[in-house]
Amino acid sequence: MPLTAQKTYSARPSEVEAKWWIIDAEDLVLGRMAVIIADRLRGKHKPMYTPNIDCGDHIVVINAEKVHLTGNKKADKTYYRHTGYPGGIKSRTAGEILEGEHSDRVIRKAVERMLPKTKMGRAQIGKLKIYAGTEHPHEAQQPETIDVAALNAKNKRKG
Repeated sequence: MPLTAQKTYSARPSEVEAKWWIIDAEDLVLGRMAVIIADRLRGKHKPMYTPNIDCGDHIVVINAEKVHLTGNKKADKTYYRHTGYPGGIKSRTAGEILEGEHSDRVIRKAVERMLPKTKMGRAQIGKLKIYAGTEHPHEAQQPETIDVAALNAKNKRKG
């Protein structure tokens, strides 16, 4: 019996169809939600996933200000940035950012750090839309809802 060579499927950019998904972040655990978002942005949930092609979907996250951090992370987790000047390092805690004007940045940073640091990673993070409240301008795309809390009991805050 002759051996036949198996062919590996490789998706082409013209074959990729990007869907729109919506996630309500209220009372969801930040890290667990970020993993699900990163996988969807990369396209790893699809059987046609190809590492060198952007197979990912668009994700809309609402209620970003109501995301939950476990333990003492609101007080202890620190985000650093540098102004570019000597001695110009600045820091803010996750709690300060969530209570501030740009509460979406905690989710954006968590997801961004799970994506590759390449051109494709920058294109994939561009497909992530995060809004502090329940209003978003993407109703025309008819996004489907992902119930992250129903995927695992640990994904939602207890109590």
